[in-house]
Amino acid sequence: MKFKLKKHWTMGRTISQKFNTAFLQDTNKLNKFKIDLSNKFQAFHDLLNADGTTVESNWKGIKEATTSTCHEVLGHKKHHHKEWITVDTLDKIQERRNKKAAINTSRTRAEKAKAHAEYTVVNKQVKRSIRTDKRKYVEDLAMTAEKAAREGNMRQLYDITKKLSGNRRKPERPVKNKECEVITNIEEQQN
Repeated sequence: MKFKLKKHWTMGRTISQKFNTAFLQDTNKLNKFKIDLSNKFQAFHDLLNADGTTVESNWKGIKEATTSTCHEVLGHKKHHHKEWITVDTLDKIQERRNKKAAINTSRTRAEKAKAHAEYTVVNKQVKRSIRTDKRKYVEDLAMTAEKAAREGNMRQLYDITKKLSGNRRKPERPVKNKECEVITNIEEQQN
């Protein structure tokens, strides 16, 4: 008889949430992030010049300023989005979520009908934006594949072709009987 021992963690470990750094590709969000961060560091810089500050307190201040700015401007990463979805589309998706919440919180039928009409407009915009993003992504991949083929870079060409084909079927498993032996006869497999 074998036993497997596993350590039981009694302390609750906090999982650090990642910030949505994809928003930094958008120039508006990047500028807002820089301005907020510089404002917080300006306020922190005045405290740095005071006597009696230690390295630990300075580090805590820097860390707090950075994480609070990231939390306010960028927000946490909730889902792993597809790599081809742009920041504008993510903003539209968030707007669609807000419209859906407005439908659910509306009390009268007139409010609900109005919120539903707004939601359908935003929903169509989201779908259109996602379509254009994916089309642009595929065209960019095709251009890089053509460039790799011209240069003779077969590894990159193979990777892009595999990504574009999207045919990721799992290999078929053989049929086995009760004794875990592989059945090769078709009639026995059907029974």
